[in-house]
Amino acid sequence: MPSFDIVSKVDLQEIDNAVNQCRKEVDQRFDFKGTHNEIDLEKSGIRILAADDYKLQAVLDILKTKLVKRNISTKCLDYQKAEPASGGSVRQNISIVEGISKEKGKDLVKFIKDSKLKVQAQIMDDQLRVTGKKIDDLQDVIQLLKTKDFDVELQFINMRS
Repeated sequence: MPSFDIVSKVDLQEIDNAVNQCRKEVDQRFDFKGTHNEIDLEKSGIRILAADDYKLQAVLDILKTKLVKRNISTKCLDYQKAEPASGGSVRQNISIVEGISKEKGKDLVKFIKDSKLKVQAQIMDDQLRVTGKKIDDLQDVIQLLKTKDFDVELQFINMRS
């Protein structure tokens, strides 16, 4: 029976490259001279330490630009609340979200069922598997899912016939 998987994966190497490019640009920009700013990629996500709120927003804008240029969706970033740090600086933690949560998975399954296409969708851990009798129906599901925004970046893999 034909099937495909819906996943939400992030290329961590590309995120690392974007963080490094962001760090280089911050080091070279004139408006950041003489201030202490850090951008670090950690296992839990990205940590930004900026001299003040204005500089934090500027670093976030640079980071978003670098991620988009490397074809990484900013939907995979979960921004935590900015918190004050020592010396009047500001710290922002950003977690990297991978996989489809149970709630999003249920929304996707409901959306697919409401489409009245002759396919079945089931949640498997942090991904979904969609099966159907016709490949055309599966391709219709992919096109339908691309039209709606689920606040998560979706990839369609393992198309089997």
